[in-house]
Amino acid sequence: MKPFDGKVVLITGGASGIGRVAARAFADEGARVVVSDRTEDEGRETVRRVSEAGGEAIFVQAEVTNSSEVKALLQEVERACGRLDFALNNAGIDGSRARTADYPEETWAEVVNVNLTGVFLCMKYEIPLMLRNGGGVIINMSSVAGVTGFPEHSAYTASKHGVIGLTKTAALEYAKQGIRVNALCPAYTRTPMVDRIVQSKPGLEAKLQSRVPIGRLGTPEEISAAAVYLCMPSASFITGHSLVLDGGIMAE
Repeated sequence: MKPFDGKVVLITGGASGIGRVAARAFADEGARVVVSDRTEDEGRETVRRVSEAGGEAIFVQAEVTNSSEVKALLQEVERACGRLDFALNNAGIDGSRARTADYPEETWAEVVNVNLTGVFLCMKYEIPLMLRNGGGVIINMSSVAGVTGFPEHSAYTASKHGVIGLTKTAALEYAKQGIRVNALCPAYTRTPMVDRIVQSKPGLEAKLQSRVPIGRLGTPEEISAAAVYLCMPSASFITGHSLVLDGGIMAE
């Protein structure tokens, strides 16, 4: 028997990066995985990789900023799987780099819509399904930028701070009904999004590594392992918490 046998997990932003690795990590523990993303081809590739590794997964396309699509996503989770035990609300974007007074308004709206409103909409429809099954665990993807300021990333930083506030509020609201809600706050992690940024700016990767006391970037496997842990029975006393995975950045 595996820890998550008979359990169902929904992972948004599951087409790449942390979401893709997390899908495999949850499947390895026995969970049935629902991969969701707005990118169908890459999302189905995640499902293929999980299946090839012996896990069970399905793909449901959805845009997390669209309430009707998120509602349909959770309806499909219930139809196909009958329940929802865990949710990793991972979909997110980085936006532009500019000082606050120069930040494009349209980019601000897009980043906040995906990173914060998207998490809210997912929780809005995940929670009722979890309640019908007696509870569950929700993990929202914040960032180390959710616990400190990051110059020239005003929208990203504001949205990730908002995710932590939303996480704490929901944790208090549903603690007595069996739903735990926590946030993950990774620092620089080697994902396709970070790779695109560092490849566009020579020397940036070394600069980022120099900011991390451990001396390297994080890995999606490390972040995924934390997500899996927060869903384990051994983490049953943890809710409303923002778990920082930053290689020591916030210790300085």
